[in-house]
Amino acid sequence: MRPLDYKDGVLKLIDQTRLPTEYVTVDCRTFEDAARAIRDMIVRGAPAIGVTAAYGIAIGALGIVTESKDDFFRQLDVICNVMRNTRPTAVNLFWAVDRVLKKALDNKNKSIQDIKDIIVMEAYRMDTEDVEVNKSIGRNGNELIKPGDTILTHCNAGALATCDYGTALGVIRAAHDSGKNINVFADETRPYLQGARLTSWELQQDGIPVTLICDNMAGHFMKAGKVNCVIVGADRIALNGDTANKIGTYSVAVLAKENNIPFYVAAPVSTIDFDMKTGDGIPIEERKSEEVTHIKGIRIAPEGVSVLNPAFDVTPSRYVTAIITEKGVVYPPFDTNIRKLKQT
Repeated sequence: MRPLDYKDGVLKLIDQTRLPTEYVTVDCRTFEDAARAIRDMIVRGAPAIGVTAAYGIAIGALGIVTESKDDFFRQLDVICNVMRNTRPTAVNLFWAVDRVLKKALDNKNKSIQDIKDIIVMEAYRMDTEDVEVNKSIGRNGNELIKPGDTILTHCNAGALATCDYGTALGVIRAAHDSGKNINVFADETRPYLQGARLTSWELQQDGIPVTLICDNMAGHFMKAGKVNCVIVGADRIALNGDTANKIGTYSVAVLAKENNIPFYVAAPVSTIDFDMKTGDGIPIEERKSEEVTHIKGIRIAPEGVSVLNPAFDVTPSRYVTAIITEKGVVYPPFDTNIRKLKQT
C-alpha cells in the first residue's frame, strides 16, 4: 500500500484526510503543491513527509528555467526552504531536504540538466530505500513479539505513514506474516483520528485482526491484562532516547510503565536527531483549533472556547523499553547506544 507515487514529474498522493470513507488521490505538479500536501496532512508520517519533500524538490528543480548555475542554485535553495517550513517536528523532513541539496551541491560542476536528473534519482533512491528500511525494522521487531500477543499502537505508523510497509505497523505486519496470530488494539488518536481512520482501515485491508478503542480506554485494557506490548512510531528521537510522536503517546507510555508492559518505538535511523541531546529541544507543532472543535466539518465544541492543539508530545526515554531500527534493536543506555548507530 503506497501512499505516494512519482512518475514523469508528477507526484500522486493518497489524500489521507479523506480516508477511510473516500479513496481519493491528489496530483502534485509543482513544489508548492507538494508543500501544501505536507502542511494540510494530505500526506503525513515522518518517513512519507521526508520522501514527499524530496520529490517536491525534484519537481521544483525540473521547473527551473535558467542557463545560470548560480541562479539555478538560488532558486533551488528557495524551494528547499519552502519545504523546510511546512512542518517543524518530524526530523525526516529536514534530513531529506538536506540530503537532496547536498547531492545537488556535490555535483555542481555538472550541467544543470544533469543536476536535475541527479535530484530526481536521489528522491527515487530515498523512496526505495525507505521500503527496505521498513522491512528490516519489521524483521528486527518481530523478534520481540510472542505468538498470540495483543499489541497496542497509537496514531498511524504504517504503510500510509511511509513509502510502504510501515514502521510500527511494519513490525505488526512481520509478526502477522510469520503466523504468530497477533491481535491489535488501535487507539483512535484524537483529535485527527489517525488510529480510527487510518490504522484500523490499513490493518483491515491486510486481514490483521484489529480492535479500535478510544484513547482513554488504553489504561483499562492494560490493567485488565489485555495488552502484551505497545509499539509506536516516532517523528524525532533525541540522542538520549526521548521520543516525539503523535500527541497522546506520552500518556500511553506512562500507562505501559505502570502496568509493566514493554513500550517499543519503531523508527528508521533517519528519525534520530543526532544533534538533539534531549527531547527538551524538540519543536512541537501547534495546529489549528478547528481540528479539536470540529470533526469532518461538524462543530462539537461551543463557539469561542479556548483551544490548545499540540500535534506531538515527547516521551522521556525512561518509559521506552527499546527502539527498533533497521540496524537492530537499541536498548538503554540510549545516550551511549544510539550514538553507535551513526558509526555503523
